Amino acid sequence: MSIFSVEYVLRVIVSRPTHKYIFSFWGLIDILAILPFYLSLGVDLRSIRAFRLLRLFRIFKLARYNAAVRRFHQALIIAREEIVLFFGVALILLYLSAVGIYFFENEAQPDTFGSVFLCLWWAVVTFSTVGYGDVYPITIGGRIFTTLTLLIGLGIVSVPAGLIASALAKARKLEEEGHAVP
Repeated sequence: MSIFSVEYVLRVIVSRPTHKYIFSFWGLIDILAILPFYLSLGVDLRSIRAFRLLRLFRIFKLARYNAAVRRFHQALIIAREEIVLFFGVALILLYLSAVGIYFFENEAQPDTFGSVFLCLWWAVVTFSTVGYGDVYPITIGGRIFTTLTLLIGLGIVSVPAGLIASALAKARKLEEEGHAVP
């Protein structure tokens, strides 16, 4: 803790203006990581110990020096518009799936599919192709709808993987050519 504390104080001293570092993302992470130690010296604050996990974020600061992490960051920048659009469409499809299963299963299973909000759990589990088995359709229409939703869920999982993979390939190519990423 003394090393973390000394580093934090030195960073505050050398940063100009000092409030720029103190209120930056990494400055807040640093203070939240060391503050519980000092607070616990006088008072029993065991519940605050969870903030010590924020020290793990300090490791991410080292990641900026890793070429693979930089390449992955570049890939996310390259594909960000497509990813945002895709996740927007995915959220709409998720909602429509919840409404659809509500339409098919509400009368047959009012406790399980009693509202669209409750059906969202089913939609998330089905889209992610996890299928816990705790909530499942029993009507023919619900089962057919579930089959279609599962097929869409496969696309929900595979499309972002393809977007990121192609962006990673482009980032690697740009890195090898020595170009900066847009």
